[in-house]
Amino acid sequence: MRRVSIAERRARLGRRHHLAREAAARDVVQVAGDLCGLHATDPSSVFLSASARLAAREVEAIEHALYVDRSLVRMLGMRRTMFVVPRDLAAVVQASSTLALLPVERRTSLQLLTQAGVEGPEAWLADAEQATFAALGELGEATAVELSKFVPQLRQQVVGAPGTKWAATQGMSGRVLMLLAAEGRVVRGRPRGSWISSQYRWARMDAWLGAPLDELSVEEAQVELARRWLAAFGPGTAADLRWWTGWTVANVRRALAKLDPVEVDLEHGTGLVLPGDLEPVPGTEPWVALLPSLDPTAMGWTERGWYLGEHREHLFDRSGNIGPTIWCDGRIVGGWAQRKDGDVAVRLLEDVGGEAAAAVELEAGRVAEWLGPLRVTPRFRTPLARELTA
Repeated sequence: MRRVSIAERRARLGRRHHLAREAAARDVVQVAGDLCGLHATDPSSVFLSASARLAAREVEAIEHALYVDRSLVRMLGMRRTMFVVPRDLAAVVQASSTLALLPVERRTSLQLLTQAGVEGPEAWLADAEQATFAALGELGEATAVELSKFVPQLRQQVVGAPGTKWAATQGMSGRVLMLLAAEGRVVRGRPRGSWISSQYRWARMDAWLGAPLDELSVEEAQVELARRWLAAFGPGTAADLRWWTGWTVANVRRALAKLDPVEVDLEHGTGLVLPGDLEPVPGTEPWVALLPSLDPTAMGWTERGWYLGEHREHLFDRSGNIGPTIWCDGRIVGGWAQRKDGDVAVRLLEDVGGEAAAAVELEAGRVAEWLGPLRVTPRFRTPLARELTA
């Protein structure tokens, strides 16, 4: 069994995730494809994740791929998380992961309607979905608020998370649009305002992309997604893949059996790589990077000791979401946050040496300049981020 050391895993990460500068990507579509998608729960994370990996770090080029070429699609995917993925990967994510979310989400919507006193919730929801889809056909693109003017059902109020501290009154527009999106019928388009906005215009998928997403079987889609994950994140474990996809143990085992991955010896335990991916990976030139919260590299594995070290308590919130991180040669060494005045504050959690520390300060200045007048506050605040912005 071939041994893959921690140093080699970190070299793989630097090269395959386009973080080492000699491995910088040519465009954002390559970045999103090679990382199996960019996390998009926070809109700014897409742009910050891409910027850290691109040779030419231009906001306009990223927006062009999202909203003009439409070579990238924003969608609900693995673990009920928002991702931005290339068009060919969108069909894979849809069949392998998104469609499985529908039964639970539809059941939750019906429960909310019942609690709100709506009679015949099944028929009500079906009518609301059809009316919303038809309205988008006439309007082309519209926000949820704009759609509510044409579809009265979208103004129906329900109480989300009743009986908990998160209970809040909300309109049904978000849930109806989410269900249509999970079916692959509608898609989030260009946001209102700047690229940090989370208020999107919606469009029909067939109109936005020029055709519906390709239809794949669940099994073939899961095998393809597992293959792409191993190419990007291997060596990894079945537990890593299960966590990253949110699939059942049976689905993970079935997909891996089709791929017949090769076992390799890791520092702690055994990992998996694709057949033909056993060649040693050369090291990289020294590099540093400031990555945003929920960056795909940080969230790619559930067994993170080989790149996270002892820094979990500072960089994760209570729900397991990672905040903005500082990377040095394939490992996390600190965190960062943008303050109200626009300054990007950094804190190293270990000694990285004078040259690397200076490189971190230079990168912080570049990120601050790149953000300009915009202010980015991660949705999930971590202990270190709170300290840096206090």
